[in-house]
Amino acid sequence: MKGRNTGWIRLLLTITLIIGMSSYANAGGKVYKVGLSLAITGPTSDAGNPYAKGVEDYFRFVNDTKLLGEDTIDCTIKDDQYQTDVTKRNFEDFLDQGIVFYLNYSTGSTLALKKDFDEVQIPVLPASFHAGNVEDSKYIFLPIASYSEQAVSLAEYVVKNHKGDKPKAAMFIHPSAFGRGPVSDVEKAVAAGLAMEIVEVVEHGNDLDNTAMLQRLMSKGVQYVICQTIQSPVATMLKDASRLSIIAKTFGENGKITFLGAHYTGGNDLIDLAGNAAENFLWTTSYTITSEPGPGTDAQLELAKKYGRDEKAANSHNYANGIMVAQVTTEVIRRAKEKGLEISRKTLYDELNAMNGDNSYQPPTTVGPVTYSLTDRAGVDSLQIYSVQQGKFRKIGEPITSEYMKKIK
Repeated sequence: MKGRNTGWIRLLLTITLIIGMSSYANAGGKVYKVGLSLAITGPTSDAGNPYAKGVEDYFRFVNDTKLLGEDTIDCTIKDDQYQTDVTKRNFEDFLDQGIVFYLNYSTGSTLALKKDFDEVQIPVLPASFHAGNVEDSKYIFLPIASYSEQAVSLAEYVVKNHKGDKPKAAMFIHPSAFGRGPVSDVEKAVAAGLAMEIVEVVEHGNDLDNTAMLQRLMSKGVQYVICQTIQSPVATMLKDASRLSIIAKTFGENGKITFLGAHYTGGNDLIDLAGNAAENFLWTTSYTITSEPGPGTDAQLELAKKYGRDEKAANSHNYANGIMVAQVTTEVIRRAKEKGLEISRKTLYDELNAMNGDNSYQPPTTVGPVTYSLTDRAGVDSLQIYSVQQGKFRKIGEPITSEYMKKIK
């Protein structure tokens, strides 16, 4: 694994100097068009809004610091309110503008537009980490490990750290492809030898009270609930579990439930929504977070301060999520420019597929390097386990990778 960057400032000064020395022959510079459609308002806007700010701020940073010399990135951001038909219209409008790279958002729209992406041969980074996005598609690249890999990794963590007989677990999922996707992969991992019993899979609705469901799981001996959804239903469940006094204070505590979740279930928004009930919640993502000091935290907070973002946005893991896809987009443009190539959909697609081995990319926003190839469609394979301790997410151990995903692919 390549060594981590010590921060953006040193890196940017070096790169800007190198590119700046060769930019004099490019008076005026070129403009590279990028498009982003996402839910700034409407359902899931709690994730989409800071995500959009992260994308906007990093591209502004690229242009303001002349990271690409005199060339600039023009990213048009449009709100689709989580509606696939609106996303499709936005994408068609972006194509008319001549975009060379596209940033999408939801699982549903990514799946719906998959054939369109292949037809126009444009590289795409979605905010959705659904493993099905990359099936039968050449042009979709996941920023980090898929939801499936996250859920299987959490299941592996349970098995590795559980004491006693085979652990009994339930899955609490979103009633959509976004939520259902990982279930079959966790079940495949169990069939392949992962020593866990999946007692029940619960597709949540808009229920404001999970008492009956939690009591049912307790009666079946469930000690672990793995969540694949968004923060609000998880927060509601945690508050109900807290009221029933069934949240485990230590991992795998007998007669209690230990709650775990994938990327969109956690972060500071969960703590804001659930309050003290979030304590000891276990969460996994491939992003660095601002409650843990380090170069990624420093860079994220400096960027947010530079562009006047409030504390909530500045500390959001989805702000980091947006920054990261803008970083990857910028990096492939930079690499193509460095080779003297024309910036086009094809050259950027080729640069993504070459981002591996010694050519992997390590932004400070992630806990491991970004790697892609014709057979590797997930950017960051490493996952960090975090736990809420005294009202803040703290990392547990070092980043991990799933063992069973390799067996079931």
